[in-house]
Amino acid sequence: MKKVILVKNGELALKGLNRSTFEDILVKNIRRRLSSLGKFEFIKAQSTVIIEPENEEIDFDEAAERVSKVFGIAAYSIAGTAEKDIEKIKEAAVEFLYDDLKSAKTFKVCAKRSDKKFPFTSPEICREVGGYILGKIPSLKVDVHEPEITVTVEVRDNNVFVHGNQRKGAGGMPVGTSGRAALLISGGIDSPVAGYMMSKRGLVLSAIHFAAPPYTSKRAEMKVKELAQIVSKYSGRINFMVVPFTEIQEAIKDNCPEDLFTIIMRRMMMKVALRLAEKDGCKALITGESLGQVASQTLDAIACTDAVTTIPVFRPLIGMDKEEIISTARKIGTFETSLLPYEDCCTVFTPKHPRTRPTIALIEEAENKFDFEPLIEKAVDGTKYQPVD
Repeated sequence: MKKVILVKNGELALKGLNRSTFEDILVKNIRRRLSSLGKFEFIKAQSTVIIEPENEEIDFDEAAERVSKVFGIAAYSIAGTAEKDIEKIKEAAVEFLYDDLKSAKTFKVCAKRSDKKFPFTSPEICREVGGYILGKIPSLKVDVHEPEITVTVEVRDNNVFVHGNQRKGAGGMPVGTSGRAALLISGGIDSPVAGYMMSKRGLVLSAIHFAAPPYTSKRAEMKVKELAQIVSKYSGRINFMVVPFTEIQEAIKDNCPEDLFTIIMRRMMMKVALRLAEKDGCKALITGESLGQVASQTLDAIACTDAVTTIPVFRPLIGMDKEEIISTARKIGTFETSLLPYEDCCTVFTPKHPRTRPTIALIEEAENKFDFEPLIEKAVDGTKYQPVD
């Protein structure tokens, strides 16, 4: 029996005249994600993308796992095909789902008949298929309210598909439908989650990491690259940039008040990131800040940070507490890597008593005592680029 993957669109169903454009981008993203497994044919039909392998030896479990991480998909299922004959459909349902049905206690049948020329109505299909299943597996019982397995029969214009319970997709919008943004990524828990969440809204990601050797190690940089690689399983390829930030941090330490180190450092990061973002075609920045989590994330501190930017700064974690962020990090697989003990430059020269209510005037007065512009330009020019996927 030929197997396919059925992908159900999520929010795309709400789109109007440009819906096909969104669907084309979704198919492009799925195709790219599955390309290393073999060749597939993609058919768009009635809010569904049918993924059919050209080679029956395709690893369907791996293909389904990759599909599960593609944004823009509400649900998906591995389905078997059947001829448009009720007897063939009944046989296909038992053959394809036998193991799942045998291990379940209750089931129901759901039929969807988009081909109205098919001689059996949806209720009739349910009765025919359900009765056949009970005859083959008498230990099963019908439960139309909370079945362990729902056997779905989809009668379409050219095909009939049979599958079990749908699996939840990644949701969101297809990556590439909302533009490009640059993620300021550290080795912590928060920023990879922020990148994941904004990619879920259709943004293509670039990633900017600030390295400060010898205060930070090569292992710390490798850790952040690994985090970007994990996020890329959802977002697709990420343009990963490593900024040499040591001289700027040392200049802050030597020329600015200690209680303002962190805020000024964040502003310098934003200035560098803004220029890199513009060079890379990014129209927004993304950070992992959560309001009130640390001294640099108070309302006053965030206002001082944003004062140096001219493009939007997205903070998807701003209203989340740490447990919510950790829960998402565990779900996407970044949490354990974030815990590796390699510190990043955000922990270098941390003040003992950081100011939590700075003003822009105070910060600018401190910054104006030293000309940071040459160091900012040097950091931008010295940035190393590397694609990650």
